[in-house]
Amino acid sequence: MSGSQWELPPELCCRPMAFVALTGLDVTYNAVHRAIWDAFCANRRADRVPISFKVLAGDHEYPKCRTKRTSYEWYIPKGILKTGWMHKHLNLVPALVVLFYELDWDDPQWKEKQSECATKVEIVSLQGRNTKVAVVLIQKKTPLPPGEDLVASERASSLCNACDLSGKSLFVLPHTDHLVGYIIRLENAFYEHAQTYYYTEIRRVKSHKEFLNKTTHQLLFVRHQFKIAFFSELKQDTQNALKYYRTAYSLVHELRAHETNMLEIKTMAGFINYKICRLCFQHNTPLDAIAQFRKHIDLCKKKIGSADLAFEHTAWMSKQFQSFGELFDEAIKLGLTAIQTQNPGFYYQQAACYSQDRKLTAQQLCQAGAVCPIPDPLDTPTGGLDFYGQRAWRQGHQSIDPPDPEKERTGILALQIKERDVPHSELIIALLSNAVAQFKKYKCPRMKSHLMVQMGEEYYHAKDYTKALKLLDYVMCDYRTERWWALLTAILSTALRCSYLMANVKDYMAYCMELLGRASTLKEEQKSRIEKNLLKVLKNEVPDAEPDCEPSGSSAAAALWKDRMAPSGSNEFSIEVQDYVPFIQCKARFLAPSFHVDQPIQLQVFLRADCPHPISFNKLSVSLSNQSYNQWCVVEASGQDPMLLTPGETSCFSFNFVAKTQDVGKKIEMTGIELMLGSGRWVFISWRGAGGDAASAHEALQASRSARPRGPGSGARPEGAWDALTIQHSTMIISRVPKISVQLSHQPPALNNEMYCITLSIQSQEEGVAREVRLTAGLKPGQDANLSQATHVTLDRGQVCDASDPALLPDIPLGDLNPGHKVEQRVYVRCVSTGPRVFLFHVAYSINTSVDGQEIDCNCHKDETIAIETVEPFDVSSKFVSTKLEPLDRVVVDIPFVLMTDLLSSSPWPLLLHSSSLQLVTMATCTPHPQSQLEQVVLQTGECASECFCLQCPSGAEANGTVATGQYVISWRRESSSLDTPLVHTTVPLPHIPLENIPLYIHAELPSFGRVRETLPVRYHIENRTALVQQVEMAVEPSDAFMFSGLKQVRLHILPGAEQQMLYNYYPLMAGYQSLPQLNISLPRCPATDTHTLRRFLPQRIFVKPQGRELDDASIAAA
Repeated sequence: MSGSQWELPPELCCRPMAFVALTGLDVTYNAVHRAIWDAFCANRRADRVPISFKVLAGDHEYPKCRTKRTSYEWYIPKGILKTGWMHKHLNLVPALVVLFYELDWDDPQWKEKQSECATKVEIVSLQGRNTKVAVVLIQKKTPLPPGEDLVASERASSLCNACDLSGKSLFVLPHTDHLVGYIIRLENAFYEHAQTYYYTEIRRVKSHKEFLNKTTHQLLFVRHQFKIAFFSELKQDTQNALKYYRTAYSLVHELRAHETNMLEIKTMAGFINYKICRLCFQHNTPLDAIAQFRKHIDLCKKKIGSADLAFEHTAWMSKQFQSFGELFDEAIKLGLTAIQTQNPGFYYQQAACYSQDRKLTAQQLCQAGAVCPIPDPLDTPTGGLDFYGQRAWRQGHQSIDPPDPEKERTGILALQIKERDVPHSELIIALLSNAVAQFKKYKCPRMKSHLMVQMGEEYYHAKDYTKALKLLDYVMCDYRTERWWALLTAILSTALRCSYLMANVKDYMAYCMELLGRASTLKEEQKSRIEKNLLKVLKNEVPDAEPDCEPSGSSAAAALWKDRMAPSGSNEFSIEVQDYVPFIQCKARFLAPSFHVDQPIQLQVFLRADCPHPISFNKLSVSLSNQSYNQWCVVEASGQDPMLLTPGETSCFSFNFVAKTQDVGKKIEMTGIELMLGSGRWVFISWRGAGGDAASAHEALQASRSARPRGPGSGARPEGAWDALTIQHSTMIISRVPKISVQLSHQPPALNNEMYCITLSIQSQEEGVAREVRLTAGLKPGQDANLSQATHVTLDRGQVCDASDPALLPDIPLGDLNPGHKVEQRVYVRCVSTGPRVFLFHVAYSINTSVDGQEIDCNCHKDETIAIETVEPFDVSSKFVSTKLEPLDRVVVDIPFVLMTDLLSSSPWPLLLHSSSLQLVTMATCTPHPQSQLEQVVLQTGECASECFCLQCPSGAEANGTVATGQYVISWRRESSSLDTPLVHTTVPLPHIPLENIPLYIHAELPSFGRVRETLPVRYHIENRTALVQQVEMAVEPSDAFMFSGLKQVRLHILPGAEQQMLYNYYPLMAGYQSLPQLNISLPRCPATDTHTLRRFLPQRIFVKPQGRELDDASIAAA
C-alpha cells in the first residue's frame, strides 16, 4: 500500500453533495455562459441547496455501466468496498445532466435548432444508468406567464417529444437583470431531480438483498449497507444515513477475522466509525459520538493482525484517535461546547502515544540492513488497490491462508523497510503540538507542560537539539515553581545531553550547575561525574561524553567541543541563576533596614555550596543602586590561592562603607551579586537583587513554620540555620539623630480669628556648635486644601494676620546654638475656620561629626507636631421685638422696634468684651450716639451677655420686601492676654426682615395702671400716612371689665399727613390684669388693611388695682 495508507480518503471526509453535470456552456469565450456559471458557483450561501456543479463538454465520456448481475449464486466477492466507488459517485457519475441551449420561442430557425438540441440530448444520455437529462433554454426575452403564450406552449411540447423528455425536464432561463433569482429556482428543480435519482439508486441496492446469503456473501451485506448510507447522505437524509452506517458497522464486526483480512476489516470499520461520529456531531449529539468511538476502540484495539506488522496496528489506532480529535475540534468551531475533562486534546494525546508505540515497535521489527526485494511486491499494475485495506500482492484473496508464503514474506519485508523510512518523530511532534494547543485553550497547564516535555524528547530523538532545548527550557520554569524535583531532574538530564551534543558551552554549564544543586535527585556518583565535567569546562578542557548519547553523536560533539576550546573563542560567560536552583546558594542582607548617616553601612553575603566536592572562586562582588559604593563591596582571591566553598558549610563575607550626606533620605538597594569561577575559562554567576533562587522562598517559608524554641543544649541543623537566613535587599539612609530638645507651650483650644500664641523652646544637647539653626513652623502639609486658605502664621504679634500671611513659614533663621544653650521663639497662628489642625515645627541645623575617622558635615533635624482644635469663642443670636417686647415677624416703615442680641460664651477661657457696635444698612437707630452696653464685660464659660438697640426703618425704604439689617461687630480678646495683644473683631451678620407700609398708624396714651371704679383716660392718636383722604370707621366693643364714655361708633375723615385724636374714659370694674375694650377700625379705601394689622400697635391689657381707702397718719403708725 502507499505511504499515506493511514490517511482517510478525501471522499470519505468531505460532505457528500448531489453531483449535477452542466453541459453546453462555453465559460471561456461566451460572456453570457460565464455569467450563468458564476451565478451557480460564486458566493454560495448556506441557505442554498447542497449541490456540486461541474461544467463538462457535450461529448464528455461518462463511466460505463457494467452489466447488471441477475444472480449471486456462484458469485464470491473479492472485497468489501472498491477504492474508486465513492469518488465515482461524487465526481464522475452525475445524478442529473443539464444541457444548456440558446433557443428563443420565436427563433426563425426553430426546426433546425430543435433537431440540433435533440441530437445533443441523445449524445449526453447515460446508457444503462438512471441519470436523467434536463434541458435549459437560454432566452433573451422574459417569458410570458404560463398559458398566455400559445406559441411557446406548442413549441415546448414539440421540443419535449423530439428530445424524449418529460415536461418537468424542460426549463427556460431568461438572461435578464434577475439572473440569480432564476438560477436559484433552477437549482431547486435540479435538487428535486437529484433526490429522485439517489432514491432510485437506494432502491436498486436494496433489491439485491434477496439474492444474498450469509454464508458466502457476508462482505456484500456490509458493502450494500455502506452504499445505501452513502446514497442517503447524497440525498441529504442524514438520519437514515446514520441508521444504515450503524447497521454496516455491526455487520463488519460479524465478519470472520483472520490475519489475511484483519487489515481490511479494521479499515472499513474505521471508515464507517468516522461517518457515524461525523453525523452524530452534525446532529448535535456529541455524547453519542464519544460513546460510538469508545465502542469502536474497545472492539478493535486487540485486532492486531500479523505480529511482524504490529506497527501497522498502532499506526491505525493513532489515526483513529487523530481523526476523532479533528472531528471534535471541527464541531467545537461550529458551536459545540467542550470542557476541561472532555476536549480534543485527550484524543490527540492518545494518538501521539500510539505513534510513539509505533516507533518503538518499528525499531524492534524493522531490520536496519534489509534490502527491498525486487520486484517490489507493493507495486500494482494500476498504481493503487482495488479494495480498501487489502495487500498489494494478494488483492481479492479472502481465504484464511495466504496463496503464496514466499510472496507473503517478501511483502511483509517490503512493508517493514518502508516503515523504517517513516519520519515517526515528525508525526509524534505534530500530534503533540495539536494536543498542547487544545490543553492551552482549555486551561490545563500541567497537561500542556507534560506534553511539551514529550515534544522536547521527540525533538531530541530527531536530533533537532535547538528546538528540544527551547521547549524544555520553557517547561522547566513550571516544574521549578511547583517543585517537581524528580521531573525537573529528568528534564535537566535531557537538556544536558542536548547542550553537550550541540557543544553549547553556556547552556551546558548552566544545566551542570543546576543538576549539582539541592533540587537534583541524582545520585552522588552522578553528581561527581557532572562536577568533574564542569571543572573541565572551567579549565577550558573538553568534557567527557554524556551517557545515553549515541556514539556517532558523541564523536561529532567531541569535535565541536575542540573547536569551542580554541583560543580565538570567547572565554567569559555570564549566567544568571536567579530563576534556577544552582549548586551555589547566595543570600545577602543589610544588617538593618535603615542606617543613620553617621553610622557605617554594613552588609553581609552568605554563600553555600551543594556540590559533592569543594569549589573554588576568584571574586565576589555586590552591585548597589548607587554605583559609587560598589568599590567597597568586592572581595578577591589573593595571589594564586583561590577562595574555597566547602559543601554543606555557610561562608559569610562582610562589607561596610560610609554613606554620603547627599544620600540622606534615599534608599540603597542591592541590584546584583556576582561570583567569578574558573581558571582557563571564567564564568560569572550572577543573582539579581540580594540573592535567592527559585526554591529559596518556599524553603524560607517552611523554615519559619517549623521554627520551634530549642532547649539550652540543642543545636540547630546547618540546613535549618541556612533556611532561617532572611534577605534584606535594601536599606534607607536617614539623617543623624538630633541632640536637641524642642518644647512647645500654648493654651488650647484656639479660638476662631484670634492670634493664638505658641511658644517654642529649643535647647542644644550637642557637644559642638549647632550651626545655622532654622525653624519651619505652620500648618503641616498634606491636610485638607481648604485649611491652607483658612490658616495664617506670623511672627509679628503687633497686628492681626490677614490673607497675605502664609500657612507655613519656612526657614526662619535662629542663628547658631552653643552646647547647653537655649533659644525661644513665639509663633502666632490665626485660624479663620473651626475644626482640628495639625501644626508642624521643624528645627534643622548643621554640625560636624566623625565616622570611621572621616569628618562629615551632617544636617540634622527634629520635627514636633501638635494637633490644635479651633472653636468658636461665643455664639451670637439676635431677634426683633416691638417696643412692647413682643416678637416681630415684620417691621413697619417709621415705626420704632427693638433689636436684641445675646452672646453665649463657649470658650473654656474667660473673654474680655472690649466693645460692640452695629453697622446698619437700611435701618437707623433711634438713639443719636448709642453706647455699647457690653464694654469691658468679662464672660466666663457658659455665661451670656445681652444688649438691645432701638431701631426704625426710615420712610424712604422700599416697602413690601425683605431688607438687610446690617452687621453686629464685637471686639474682644482673652482676659489672660497682655494689653498690647491686638483685639479680635468678630462680625456677625444680622438677619433680614420683611418690611411693610401701612396707610394708618394708631397708638394710645394711657396711664401705667388703673384703679377699680376710678376714671382711666385713654387717648387714641390716628395718623394718615397716605397721600389720600382716608375715611376711618371706628367702633369700641363692649367689655365686662370696663364701662366707658365716648363715641362708641364714629366715622372720621383724615387729611393726608394729618392726625386725629379720640379720647375715651374707661371705668374699671374688676381688679387684676384686664383686657381693654377692643377698638375695631376699618378703612373702606384700603380694604387690604384689616383691623388686626392696625390693632397690633395698641395695648391689649392693663393692670387694675383694687379700690383702696385713704390712709391717715394713725393707721400708718398702727401698722
